[in-house]
Formats: sequence, structure tokens, C-alpha cells
Amino acid sequence: MRKKVLVLGGNFGGLTAALSVKHALDGDVDVTVISASDRFLFNPSLIWVPFGKRAETDITFPLAPTFEAHGVEFVHAEAQAITPLAKRVSTAAGTYGYDYLIVATGYRTDMTVLPGLEPANGVHTITTLPDAVEAGQGWRRLLDDPGPVVIGATQGTGCFGAAYEFLFNTAYQLKKAGLKKRVPLTYVTAEPFLGHFGIGGLPGGERLLKLFCKKEGIQTVTGTAMAEASPGKLLLDDGGALGFSYAMIIPPFLGQQVVAATPGLADGKGFVPVHDTYQSVAHPDIYAVGIAAAVAVPWTTAVPIGVPKTGFPTEVQARVAAANIAARIRGEEQPRRKAFGDIPAVCVMDAGNNGVMIIADRMFPPRKAGVLLPGPQAHAAKLAFEKYFLWKARKGHVRLP
Repeated sequence: MRKKVLVLGGNFGGLTAALSVKHALDGDVDVTVISASDRFLFNPSLIWVPFGKRAETDITFPLAPTFEAHGVEFVHAEAQAITPLAKRVSTAAGTYGYDYLIVATGYRTDMTVLPGLEPANGVHTITTLPDAVEAGQGWRRLLDDPGPVVIGATQGTGCFGAAYEFLFNTAYQLKKAGLKKRVPLTYVTAEPFLGHFGIGGLPGGERLLKLFCKKEGIQTVTGTAMAEASPGKLLLDDGGALGFSYAMIIPPFLGQQVVAATPGLADGKGFVPVHDTYQSVAHPDIYAVGIAAAVAVPWTTAVPIGVPKTGFPTEVQARVAAANIAARIRGEEQPRRKAFGDIPAVCVMDAGNNGVMIIADRMFPPRKAGVLLPGPQAHAAKLAFEKYFLWKARKGHVRLP
């Protein structure tokens, strides 16, 4: 009998995993994708939405045609319950059985980490498309009535790249609007030093970012937790306070509720503990990739921080999981292993008309090589990659790099 592979989620991890399994078995497998969203979202471009540089239609595409073109069933519905022993997933559209399940459900934004993190207080985030659109409304109000701006990343956050990109894009947009001298700009972060990025930093990274900030007149506060936000004021755990007219804060992520609510599947944050095969520690027929997979933070900092589960490692994890499932269906041993910390770090940090390319042989130290390459070519590279990746994903060319 043909095996059934069920994939929860249709973005970076889900799309890559579903199509990779289908291709690996030359179509001789039933693959179904269940997704709460019917559109793919290129999350890295959310940094540009508040500034009016991108709209929803620029960075999304419908999932159904892509999956249908590759013989994958697509169900636009939210998963409501996972029953590992019965190997079933319940949704409003029906109940689906599986032989193998891939959890690629992404994240929930943990807004509770900072009481008062809400647009009504002038505090925005950009972790979802609706959030980014609302942050754009706040940005336009700031341009009409300029005042201090605070950009930050809270305790527990791992997505520091987005905070830095938004920071430097903010500096660029303020300069373009002729407001650089009128609008004080401050960056506040849980990182122990600038350029930690949640990956332990890279040689010369702290110095480079200090130079960037000095050049743009950005004040920085590192190694601090945020206590509370209220209209026009951000309170820090050390008793300090920052005034603002506009703030954008990146909070931590949690696993989706359906994963967190499945007994024995997830950790306390709703992420799935996995082996380096991306197979669930508790349930051998379940795999988890991307943000849904738990990653142990390999260090202790004065203020807790997370690690960045970005698109590149998500794709690697999805391919590893897909290859292992295909091998098991063929009756073979699982051939692929790749611990999260061993995945190369590849990132382009945009800065409006400038940027930094971040490349290292391993996500976590110790590393043999790691460099930061600043310059306008980084901005051009991010623009080109956005177009390339959206084309690749829409066409289902998941075998391409």
C-alpha cells in the first residue's frame, strides 16, 4: 500500500519537505499538506512592509497551484489536534491519517514577554504580515509628527537579524525623509554584545556594528531585559527608561498551540524535541523542522536569549527529514543527519541601501570560518534573493539551492 505523509504547514519548511518527499520517491507516495494559511509568505521581506517598500502581493503567492502541479494534496485548514498513537490529525475540514507526519507549523509570537507590547501604546512588531502592516500605519504617523524611535529585541528572542535590519532600514528612511537630526534612534537588545545575533557572534562583528551605529547616530543598550511598555515609555529591568514616539520590538516565538497541546510531543515552549535526523524524540513517526523543532541554546547569558531559526536552516532540516522519511518508506536506514549547530550560517542583513553578508561554516561555535562582508552589494543580494526564492518556491523547485 502507498504510504501517507502528512505535512502541517506550507511555508519554508512545509513546502520544502512535502515536495522533497514526493520527488525522492518519484511520486510513489501520497503527500498531503494542511496549512492554516493558503498563501506562502516570504518572511524576510516583512522588514520592508512598514516603509511601504513591499505589499502583501509582492511577498506572497497561493499555495494550492504549486502543490497541485506536483501531485501534492493541499488542505486549507487549521490543525486542531494531533493524535500520535492513532496517527491522525483533526481539522475543521476533516480528520487525516498518516504513516509519517512532518510538523512545520512555524510560530506564535509571545507578546506576553513584554506587557504593553501593542500598537495602542505606539509599540509595534513585524513578526507577522498583519503586524507589519499595522507597524506601517504607526510609521506614517511618526513621519507626520516626528519623535524618538526605539527598536529592540526582548529577552528570549532569537530573531535578532530582523531587529537589526529594521533598525538600519529605519535609519535609512529617516535620512531620506530629512529627519535624521530630529529623530533620536535607540537600539535596545538582550544580546550580551552587538552582533551576537543569537549565534555567539562572528569575528569583527561587534566592532562592525558599533561602527554602523556610530555612523548613523544610533544609541545602543545591550544585555538588558525589558520590563513593560506604556504609551511613550519603555521600562527596562535595570530601572532605566526610554521615551519614544514610535517603537518596534521583536519578541520571542512559541510553538503553535496544536503542537504544544499534544501530550508528550512538545517542550514547555511548544517546540518538538528532535534527533539530528529531525525525528521526534518521543514519537518516531513524527518529524519536526524549522521553528517548530526545538533547539537547545548552547550557552548561558546574563539575560536569556534564543537562537535564530531562519529560512536557510529550515530548508536544510526539511530536506534531511524528507530524505529520512523516503528512506524509511523504501525500507532503508535513515541516511541523513545534520544537527542544527552544524548547519552553515548564511544570512544577508539589509540596511536600506547597504548591508552585511554573514557567512560561517557552522551555526554555532567552534567554527573554522566566519566572515561579515559589509557593503551595498549586500542590499542588492537580498533583493535578488527575494525574487529568486519566490520564483523557486512558487515553481516548486525545492532541489535548487
